[in-house]
Amino acid sequence: MVDSDQVEILLVEDSAEDAELTLRALKKNNLANRIFHARDGVEALDFLFGRGANAEPGTLRMLRVVLLDLKLPRVDGIEVLRQMRADPRTKLVPVVVLTSSREDPDIAKCYALGVNSYIVKPVEFQEFIKVVSSLGLYWLLLNQAPQ
Repeated sequence: MVDSDQVEILLVEDSAEDAELTLRALKKNNLANRIFHARDGVEALDFLFGRGANAEPGTLRMLRVVLLDLKLPRVDGIEVLRQMRADPRTKLVPVVVLTSSREDPDIAKCYALGVNSYIVKPVEFQEFIKVVSSLGLYWLLLNQAPQ
């Protein structure tokens, strides 16, 4: 069980390698101590809405940012985004899609559903670290989210 009051970033990523790189980049900037890593869409939705193994009555996770991959097992990232935007409790939580998909329909669908940013994962290791570090710094330190 995770202390939901301490979580600031929800990382939704099924690739162990990409998740490790993301965590490493955030740790480099001392931003990784308040992260919950969901490995698929079901786990992400359970965490967000306090269901299943993450059930905590009356607790809703209000996050600083969700880093969301699109190509996920069980429930894909677009459906996670759709459910977040449909629920008034999570509608305003910033969501950054961090994915390998450069497909125009995916980009258009995500923006139509209200994603805050869409970033294609860089293939090169150092560039990936740089992008994730910048994301973490922006969304945790610079961005002012609604309360």
